[in-house]
Amino acid sequence: MSRRKIAAGNWKLNLSFEEAMQLAKSIADEEIPEGVEVVLAAPFPYLKSLRDLTMSIDKLHIAAQNCSEHAKGAYTGEVSVAMLDSIQITHVLVGHSERREYFEDTSEVLSKKLERAFENGLVPIYCCGEPLAIRKDGTHVAFVKKQLEETIFKLERENFSKLILAYEPIWAIGTGETASPEQAQEMHAAIRSVIADKYDTALAESIPILYGGSVKPANAKEIFSQSDVDGGLVGGASLKAESFSEIIKSF
Repeated sequence: MSRRKIAAGNWKLNLSFEEAMQLAKSIADEEIPEGVEVVLAAPFPYLKSLRDLTMSIDKLHIAAQNCSEHAKGAYTGEVSVAMLDSIQITHVLVGHSERREYFEDTSEVLSKKLERAFENGLVPIYCCGEPLAIRKDGTHVAFVKKQLEETIFKLERENFSKLILAYEPIWAIGTGETASPEQAQEMHAAIRSVIADKYDTALAESIPILYGGSVKPANAKEIFSQSDVDGGLVGGASLKAESFSEIIKSF
């Protein structure tokens, strides 16, 4: 089955407004390869301007890096999915390892964020992955399976089919370490297998699964060539137009 190919850039807590707009313009001016989608996950203050800039490009989407689990109310500083929808943001990251670790986003909280996203028609990019200790123990597949069971496996098939998954080997984020293409393929295939066990093979084969661990121009082509890897959730290399454009073209 031919799945969607996706290059997603997660800008995290980086870039001034001017830098963000220039970066997005540079990417928008490049020709996106046939069959490839690009997602830019930007800081909240820039989302509306970025969406306005890229509105005419069907294959270029703007994502929020997070959302509130609450629909509305007295939650100072939070941003609801309905607010994102009102400015035509189409995607949102849910469950990134930094949100789990630094902001204590539990499985219960993440499930609520997923619910809010689907209520408002946004596409969640759901992140999962293991830390170094779990990888060394050899229990990484069971660890990731538990993350899925506590969150997205509670979804009805219809909503599950709209997800994008991103596998993050946490030990390879911002460390310069990268899972080998074989390790990435092993985990992506394992994730697809547990989805098939929970739902069915057809659904498992249709879900895009991105690799999210230190993707760079030098390794993107080899990683993306693996049969169960459908693209990348890119951190540092997405902050420069030249390197991210190379990654986009790596398919």
